[in-house]
Amino acid sequence: MSDPKPLPPKAPPLRPIPNFIFASRWLQLPLYVGLIAAQGVYVFHFLVELLHLIEAVFGSQTALQALVTSIGYKTDVPITTLNETVIMLVVLALIDVVMISNLLIMVIVGGYETFVSRMNLEGHRDQPEWLSHVNASVLKVKLATAIIGISSIHLLKTFINADNYTDRVLIAQTVIHIAFLLSALAIAYTDKIMSGIAAASQKH
Repeated sequence: MSDPKPLPPKAPPLRPIPNFIFASRWLQLPLYVGLIAAQGVYVFHFLVELLHLIEAVFGSQTALQALVTSIGYKTDVPITTLNETVIMLVVLALIDVVMISNLLIMVIVGGYETFVSRMNLEGHRDQPEWLSHVNASVLKVKLATAIIGISSIHLLKTFINADNYTDRVLIAQTVIHIAFLLSALAIAYTDKIMSGIAAASQKH
């Protein structure tokens, strides 16, 4: 029989001040709990909008006007039935809620795992694939990518409903979206450089 692997040496207990400083990470816990509450608000908003869309399909004028108001759609002709533009704007709004919800999950789960405490999800059948190699750099890149997706949805909604926006708003949103793209590229490039430096230092 092969000898059992030796157990790793137990880390010495932290001194009082380092232990106090390290324990301060738990102050972030209420922040993540607050984000979970915000997630619940988004779920409620999604269900309300979806219910209004279904009711509008069956001819409810109250639900239709609620949808038109929520998406900020304005036209000189009164809207009495669902049209393609309204449906598209509502669906994009629902997708927007889903993407923001995904962003919240990444911040809650990834942030807690990275900055507060391990969740010990290794081997769990529902462990997110991205969580197996998450760290602060990976989390930043994924958040930047998610923000670009959300910005893209907002920009598409704006251009579909362009008649209700001034040229200044359209240009500003386009510039902001390009700024998000450039920021994400800069973050990814910086992370690539830092990873290369870290790999080179380990070889030496």
